[in-house]
Amino acid sequence: MNLPGYPFTPKQFEVRPGLSLSYLDEGPQDGEVVVMLHGNPSWSYYWRNLVSGLSDKYRCIVPDHIGMGFSAKPGDRDYDYTLQSRVDDLAALLGHLGIDGPVTLAVHDWGGMIGFGWALSHAAQVKRLVITNTAAFPLPSAKKMPWQLSLGRDSKLGAFLIRAFNAFSGGASYLGVEKKMPADVRRAYVSPYDGWANRISTLRFMQDIPLHPGDKAWALVESAGQKLPQFADRPTFIGWGLKDFVFDQHFLAGFTRALPQAEVTAFEDAGHYVLEDKAAELVPAIRAFLDRNPLA
Repeated sequence: MNLPGYPFTPKQFEVRPGLSLSYLDEGPQDGEVVVMLHGNPSWSYYWRNLVSGLSDKYRCIVPDHIGMGFSAKPGDRDYDYTLQSRVDDLAALLGHLGIDGPVTLAVHDWGGMIGFGWALSHAAQVKRLVITNTAAFPLPSAKKMPWQLSLGRDSKLGAFLIRAFNAFSGGASYLGVEKKMPADVRRAYVSPYDGWANRISTLRFMQDIPLHPGDKAWALVESAGQKLPQFADRPTFIGWGLKDFVFDQHFLAGFTRALPQAEVTAFEDAGHYVLEDKAAELVPAIRAFLDRNPLA
């Protein structure tokens, strides 16, 4: 498999009986830990440039969520594709690695809800935040649910298109950037989702989007949103692509209200995959932010 800019060798951890979770563990073992959490429909490949930019000094832990990347892709009988499962998997991985001290949480897309869901019971470990086009709270009242997500979340047609034609991952690789991805990079993004069975998680993630009380993930996301202001005293870097039609200015405003001291770098000419459109600017900026705000 050709994975440009991804020279790493993933490791494997049996996160649940018979289910292998793939993850990167790059950088010095005694370095300050940066946990990078991807969303849907990407995988650890999204973080590759930041790992390369930090791993000479920082220990970068980057999981592929179950059903994504190089991790196992079980059916519904063998895995409960819910937000709580993702949070539990992250806790299991960090426990396996013995990471019980300070961490920097770097998040994107659903990674925000996973990361801040984990932080509900591990807030003392979270010492810095790096936030890119994501959420840690329910859909803002002023934000309309994009029809593209509603189609996948709520209709049989959308579910069929995602499973049969990789519509979500394939579409995101075009619509998620303002600067067209090179063909080999685009192929790397979609490569884990190469058949009906292997596209289960891209659909289940979407179907788990909480919109109302009673949805499976609602209570967890609502709690994360309520607790978000408690992280306002942590050094926070926000890098945001303003052309994201899902995680748009409404979501950015939610973070800046809760975290008013955050350093914000927003780009008018960047989309959802902001680390694709703006890696040249963001990677050194994030590195400088971490260097300026050491944990010790």
